[in-house]
Amino acid sequence: MVKAFIFDFDGLIVDTETPWYYAFRDIYEEHGVELGLELWSKNVGTSFEEFHPYLYLEQALQKKIDHDHIKLLSEQKYEVYLGQAAILPGVHELLQSAREKGIQLAVASSSTRDWVHGYLQKLGIFDYFTVVHTSEDVKRVKPDPELYLLALQSLGIEASEAIVFEDSPNGLKAANAAGIRCIIVPNEVTRGLEFAMHELRLSSLAEIDMEAL
Repeated sequence: MVKAFIFDFDGLIVDTETPWYYAFRDIYEEHGVELGLELWSKNVGTSFEEFHPYLYLEQALQKKIDHDHIKLLSEQKYEVYLGQAAILPGVHELLQSAREKGIQLAVASSSTRDWVHGYLQKLGIFDYFTVVHTSEDVKRVKPDPELYLLALQSLGIEASEAIVFEDSPNGLKAANAAGIRCIIVPNEVTRGLEFAMHELRLSSLAEIDMEAL
């Protein structure tokens, strides 16, 4: 019996992933460097440890860059590409349906607490979640399973009693390592990536059949 749904945040509840890619792709192009989606995808759902866009650009240019300027520029471009932040299709309906069925809801995100809490509150869905865990709550973010194991502990349930919803291979690896079934809902950035050992793959959360879970 499913007792809880655990959601990733970025790229699943709101597509923040694609605007960040577009922002840095533009910056790279302005410096005469190509930023391929395959390279960028290494940091999707995790930290900059695998691919750091600032350091990689410095290596490509073979010179130091102004990190503060790049940060400001990327944030400005991100806001333009994001536009009016909107909840992705099917998210609100799934949250409401889960609440009606008594299923606990949690978020487990590799992003910062301020980032995740801010968006959840702005979208008006913060109160749906019993548990919200972010990068500040663990030593290691995804693909390490620590975030999901902590969510299980906070919810007071076993791995077999939960379902994870993820958009990235790093998130899927974390869920698999935690022993939790994982439903994949890729976004524009992650759609072409390889996903192994997942429960189900959907094009959006609007396709969820609650009775089949």
